Amino acid sequence: MSPRGDATLAPKLVTADEISQPYDLVLLTLKGFQLEEGIVNLAPAIGAETVILPVLNGMQHMDVLAERFSPRNLVGCALKVATVLEDDGQITQLTPLQDLAYGELDGSVTARIQALDKFMRGANVGARLSTTIRREMWEKWILLATLGAITCLMRGTVGEIEASPGGAAVALQLLEEIVAIVRAVGDSPSEGFVQTAREQLTAKGSPFASSMFRDVQRNRPIEVEQIIGDLLRRGTGAGIAVPLLSAAYVHLSVYQNKLHR
Repeated sequence: MSPRGDATLAPKLVTADEISQPYDLVLLTLKGFQLEEGIVNLAPAIGAETVILPVLNGMQHMDVLAERFSPRNLVGCALKVATVLEDDGQITQLTPLQDLAYGELDGSVTARIQALDKFMRGANVGARLSTTIRREMWEKWILLATLGAITCLMRGTVGEIEASPGGAAVALQLLEEIVAIVRAVGDSPSEGFVQTAREQLTAKGSPFASSMFRDVQRNRPIEVEQIIGDLLRRGTGAGIAVPLLSAAYVHLSVYQNKLHR
C-alpha cells in the first residue's frame, strides 16, 4: 500500500544453484543482519563486470561486499522512503517520499552508471543519478542513526520527545555526536543538511519516527550493529566521546539479545 498507488508484485524466485552465469546488475535489498547469508546466495551471479547496487543502511556493507567481491563491482546507493512491514507481510509506504539516489563512488559519470540510470528512471520510483553519492550515503546514515537512537532510547516520536523537558536538547546533542564522528571518519555532511536535520529532529508535533523504532514496537530484529554499533566503533576509534550514542547502543543491544534468547 502506498500514497502513490497500490501494487502487488510476484517476483520470479531463483536459487543459487539455478544461476548459470553472472548477471549484469544485482539490486541488493535486505537487512544488514541478513547480508552474510545473502552473499552466499548471490555469489554465483557476481562476475568481474557485474554491478552491485546495494540498498542497505550504514556503510559496513560496502566494506563487506568490496572484500568478498571487488570494489569495482560496487556503486553507491542511498534510498529514502518511509515504510512498515505489516504482520500479514504487506508493505505499507507511510509518506509520498521516495528518493533513490545512486552513483559511482568516485563521482565519475561512467557508461555503466549512465546505463543504470536509464534503466532505473524507467521504473518511476524516484530514481536519480548522483555525483556525490558517498556524501549522501553518510548523510543518510547520520539522520538514520540519530533518529533511530533517539526514538528508540526515548520510546517516542520526534514530536513527543520535543514536547518533553530537555527533549530537543538531547536530540541535538546526539546529532552533534554523530556528525562529529562522520566529519572525522567519513564524508563531511553539508551545512544545509545538518541544519535541515536539526529542524527535523526538533519539529513540534512531528510524527517522525525511525523504522528501527517501529520494528522495536513490533518485537522484530533490528540493525543495531549496522546503524548504531558500527558508527559507535568508528567514533571511539577516532577518540570521539559519544555518551548518548553509547547509551543507545547498550539499550538496543539489550533488546536485541532478548530477542535472540
